[in-house]
Parts: sequence; C-alpha cells; structure tokens
Amino acid sequence: MSKRLSGKVAIVTGAASGVGEAVARLFVRQGAHVVMTDLNETDGTRIAEEIGATFVQHDVTDPQGWQRVVDGTIEQFDQLDILVNNAGILLAGDIEQTRYEDWKRLLTVNADSVFLGCQAAIAVMKKQGGAIVNMSSIAALAGKEDYVAYSASKGAVAALTRAVAADCRLKRYRIRCNSVHPDGILTAMTRATYPKGVDPEMLTIDKDPMNRACLPEDVANGVLYLASDEARAVNGIELRIDSGQFVMSI
Repeated sequence: MSKRLSGKVAIVTGAASGVGEAVARLFVRQGAHVVMTDLNETDGTRIAEEIGATFVQHDVTDPQGWQRVVDGTIEQFDQLDILVNNAGILLAGDIEQTRYEDWKRLLTVNADSVFLGCQAAIAVMKKQGGAIVNMSSIAALAGKEDYVAYSASKGAVAALTRAVAADCRLKRYRIRCNSVHPDGILTAMTRATYPKGVDPEMLTIDKDPMNRACLPEDVANGVLYLASDEARAVNGIELRIDSGQFVMSI
C-alpha cells in the first residue's frame, strides 16, 4: 500500500512540540519530505534528526524569515506541496482582563503568521498547486469568554482561510486551503491551563470517549487528510476535531 504523502514536500511550523511535532512525525511516516520550523532549535533539531526531517529555526512573525524558509525548501527539494500553519500561543483573559499588549501579541503570532505563511507559499504553489492547512480552534467558532484575544486571533485564521480558498479557486491556482478547529488538545501548552490538582489525563477521550481532551495525534490525522490528495475536492472548510464540544454548546 502506497504512503499517502509519497513524494510530497511539506513545511510544518511550530513543529518542535505538540501538534506540530505530531504532524511532522506522521507526515514523514506517510512519505513526505518535511521541513520543520520552530523557535525552539534544540528540540526541533533533535526531533528532525530522529525522524529524518529538516529543521529550520524560524520566527513565523518575520516576513523575511518566511521567505528564507520557502526559498530554502525550494532550493533543497525543488517543490513545495503542503504548508501547515501550526505555530501559535495561548494566553488567558476575558475582555476586562486582557491587556492590549497581549491582544497584539496573540494576533501577531497566531494570525499575522498565517497570513505571511499563506502569502509566501502561494507565490510558489500557484505554479504547481498545493494544500494549505491552517490551525485555528473551536474557540474561533463558539467563542471562549476567558480567552477573548485567543478566540479573536483564531477567528481571524478561519476567515483568512476562507478568503484564501476563494481567491485561489477564482484564480484557478489548484491550491486548497482549509482550517482545523481542535478543542482541548492535551499538550505541554494546554496542560498549564488546567486547575491545580486536576489530572488532565483523566479528561481525555482515552479515559472516556465523551470527554473533550484529545491527543496531538488525533489532530494530526485530520491535518493529514486535508493535506493529502484524498481531500482533493475539499476546499475552504472548517474541520472540527473537538469530540462534539461545539454541538454540545448549542
């Protein structure tokens, strides 16, 4: 049986931990040449060497950094088929508590980076086609009152994704762009948000399929589908990976 990404070249941001790491590992297993990017050079380099990927230290908020990553990918592999805009941060705060500085930081890291990544990738992909997967959140759709800036940043990602999908289709670029909307992924970043004394492992779908928390690998499987040719007719969608959390809040 052939691998689902054989011969594909992918850039995955925020790949030194969490969902990005899970995506990079899965993509390599499925035959892709993966360029992992992250600010965390130590862990990124270690993981890349372990799985047979390429690592590039990368500030996703820097336009020149994006150009360097894309140019380097083309120089090494002569193509770019997949971009996974995964890098992001999480900061709590409701509308009264959130500082303007934190608002700007979340929008810059979570939304501006996706704009820059899409722009840099499309400049190359429009000649050959490709797939872009942007990491949003269920908070972009349902809202999360205690994560107001985070919700807004991920809402921007969802709206940008739809606009990019429509633009590429109108221009007949053969580029698909979709967003993924997880909820309660158990990563090092989200573990820190659980109240003291609460064991996050007990809240996972492994313990009870009706729980909210999933593992990074669960999200990576959804990203793999959207990045693969199996999803060739899927464009501009918002894939919820949330164990039914969104529909339960209606």
